[in-house]
Amino acid sequence: MRLSLPLAGLLLVLAAPSLLLAQAPAADPVASTGRSDPSFSQPSLAPGVDYTLPSESEIKAVLDRIREHFERSTPYTIIDVETGAPITDFSKPRKNAGIDTRKGEFIDWTYSMGVVLSGMVQVTEVTGDARFAAYTEKNFDFIFQHLPHFRAQAKEFGPQKNGYRRLIDMHELDDCGAIGAALVRAQARKKDPRYREGIDLVVEHITKRQPRLPDGTLCRPRPQPVSLWIDDAYMSIPFLAQMGAATGEQKWFDDAARQVIGMSARLFHEDAGLYDHSWFENALPVDPKFFWGRGAGWMLMSMADLLSVMPENHPDRAKVLEQYRRAVAGVGAVQGGTGLWHQLLDRTDSYLETSASAMFTFAIARGVNRGWLSTAWAPVAQTGWQAVARRVRSDGQIEGICVGTTAAYDAVYYYNRPTDLGAMQGYGATLMAGAEVMTMLRTFDVEKKLNTFHWRVKKPVAKP
Repeated sequence: MRLSLPLAGLLLVLAAPSLLLAQAPAADPVASTGRSDPSFSQPSLAPGVDYTLPSESEIKAVLDRIREHFERSTPYTIIDVETGAPITDFSKPRKNAGIDTRKGEFIDWTYSMGVVLSGMVQVTEVTGDARFAAYTEKNFDFIFQHLPHFRAQAKEFGPQKNGYRRLIDMHELDDCGAIGAALVRAQARKKDPRYREGIDLVVEHITKRQPRLPDGTLCRPRPQPVSLWIDDAYMSIPFLAQMGAATGEQKWFDDAARQVIGMSARLFHEDAGLYDHSWFENALPVDPKFFWGRGAGWMLMSMADLLSVMPENHPDRAKVLEQYRRAVAGVGAVQGGTGLWHQLLDRTDSYLETSASAMFTFAIARGVNRGWLSTAWAPVAQTGWQAVARRVRSDGQIEGICVGTTAAYDAVYYYNRPTDLGAMQGYGATLMAGAEVMTMLRTFDVEKKLNTFHWRVKKPVAKP
């Protein structure tokens, strides 16, 4: 007997229900009973909402869990990438030698690990806990200890994927800018000539090899011949800013400001107050616009990094500050009801995404702490942090981080990008957000009144 096609399909589903279940979206990890300040007479206890004031010790405990996850997971070993066997003899290059990335990119030279390594340094600066910055230094020491071997490997066999290809053979800003910024921060703490060599390689690529538009804005040759990605704000601006801080030379701040201004002119949507993910020259005059959360996060973090070290009298500081405030206003208006932001910022049916939420929390808290924003913005960072913190598991891994995302042309792509515990793009931003909210707690007083939180400038202590 021949089954009809609909009946055959039904029997297939009944016989293999896992096929159907595999297509169901994962439950939101924050869907649990809410928490509210016990002093509030009308508590906010909606599922997934944490409407309380964190303590420094609570934030530090979250950051410690993340650090311990990285310390536990990072394999400082070189292996045979075909067999997995450890390699200890580096007397001659071997094509199959590579860093051990079986657990993830922990010891690799990547932009996402660059954000982690910068975040670790920031946590040490805020908390005084040297274990965070020690992780950064240990990683860089391992990289530069083994770089000569991998250079010899590349010379004989060509650059290999697990042989620090991105460092040895830089092709784009992803290969150098974010981790280059972390290296400059590490160099400020530990003067190591090997670090200086790595910094010089990044300088060479960004200043001489990366494509630019006629006005000096950094661009890419993909996926369209002339493309701007908002991601490249963080792949360039923090490095340029850190170089300015390290050298005192204005040219670095000039170039960093040029990127803010040039990228914003093409990617910031005035009516929405949000950043488009990408701009394609060959798509003009009508370029598709998608307000991807992490893209806007990259730019907001970049402007916060730049403003933190840019001289007060720099001729472009006012422009950068004005753009930062406009961008903050835009993302502040679309924060979700749990404290998190959506994958597509203006589309509330897209999922709540962690990395963008951590980035916005950091950038807004930094603005409150440095006086670029009023304390009226502090609760936005407070609730953002509490929501992000709930996504940090007991083992230090973080839920809800969107995986790597290219510049795409359709909403379906962005809606359906998966999240993954191994997506590093949100870990560094979470470290930075926690450290900055800790600083905010130290800097201001908080009054609990009318079932909400009012952040106030600390009153001077009266002298006896």
